[in-house]
Amino acid sequence: MELSNTDSIASKEVVETLGLVRGNTVRARNVGRDITQSLRNLAGGELKGYSELMTDARDQAQSRMVDEAETLDADGVINVRFTTSSIADNGAEILAYGTAVQLR
Repeated sequence: MELSNTDSIASKEVVETLGLVRGNTVRARNVGRDITQSLRNLAGGELKGYSELMTDARDQAQSRMVDEAETLDADGVINVRFTTSSIADNGAEILAYGTAVQLR
């Protein structure tokens, strides 16, 4: 599966547009991680526990988007975008979306 954040894929021709595909996940922080990250926040620097949480969430959202594209028999997804939003006090949604296409 070819993925691109542009409207084309180099050396490939889009022969059919199959439609919008998306994948999302909602992740929540946990108490143990909050305690360790709060201590790290006092000293400054990267909050690695949260970075890992968001990286895993993006990977899962992208995987779900690809799964949806595969059900449409797509060869690629163009114009891939990610967005995030806050859900309640301790959760965040990651959404991956793009246009499923067939390529030649």
